[in-house]
Amino acid sequence: MSFNWDMVNEFGLKYGVNLVWALVIFLIGKILARVIARFLEKVMRRSNLDATLISFLKELVYFGILAFVIIAALNQLGVQTTSIVAIVGAAGLAIGLALQGSLSNFAAGVMIIILKPFRLGDAVQAGGVTGEVKEIKIFNTLIATADNQHVMVPNSKIINDNIVNLSAVPYRRIDMVFGISYNDNIKLAKDILMQVMLSNPNVLKDPAPMVAVSELAESSVNLVCRPWAKPSNYWAVLFDITERAKIELEKNGITLPYPQREIHIKNKSEK
Repeated sequence: MSFNWDMVNEFGLKYGVNLVWALVIFLIGKILARVIARFLEKVMRRSNLDATLISFLKELVYFGILAFVIIAALNQLGVQTTSIVAIVGAAGLAIGLALQGSLSNFAAGVMIIILKPFRLGDAVQAGGVTGEVKEIKIFNTLIATADNQHVMVPNSKIINDNIVNLSAVPYRRIDMVFGISYNDNIKLAKDILMQVMLSNPNVLKDPAPMVAVSELAESSVNLVCRPWAKPSNYWAVLFDITERAKIELEKNGITLPYPQREIHIKNKSEK
């Protein structure tokens, strides 16, 4: 049995050339993928995007282009890539369905980073949690509550709910209601409450605080107090004025009524 060198040479020449071209496609494609990824990274950094998002998108673009380059190189070798693409597509669909919640959180994280409804250090009400934003990640956001509990809130829950940024404005209004008796002097009570608010150093002079009669209730005349303060002083002002208002009102003879119930017991005489 004679060895057919012509066939070997023809086979080697044919597939050798294809192998060389496949390597050229792969190497050039890999270089282009890296160049494009770095170019997009520079563009995103100029746009002041979050560093975490920039890194993730850079890697996503790089490996996405590299996948097409590998398919093109295999196609140059004569490999039927149609079935490979179908398998990869089916696998991607299965992974997408399995990671549906994570992908939703990722998309929401991208929206938070791009739209910036809040920043690190802001006090917010988001996703059913109130506190200070400590960290913004791709899939979730870390919020520290007032009692220093660190809560990881999924980004999809935040983006699909109302977001209240308590730090977005320079000052906040504090609403407090104090009830006095119908027999008390309303003007005196209003003057006392106004003095209590003005004597607090954390209460802003502009906008000016306000005291007004808000309701003639069933057992009291309700006075609403509305001082303004910086967001960081909100709770300090609320607690201080609530305490001092009670002390000053009672010191000046103002009654603070509270619900009372009288019970009359009748004894039935025995026959």
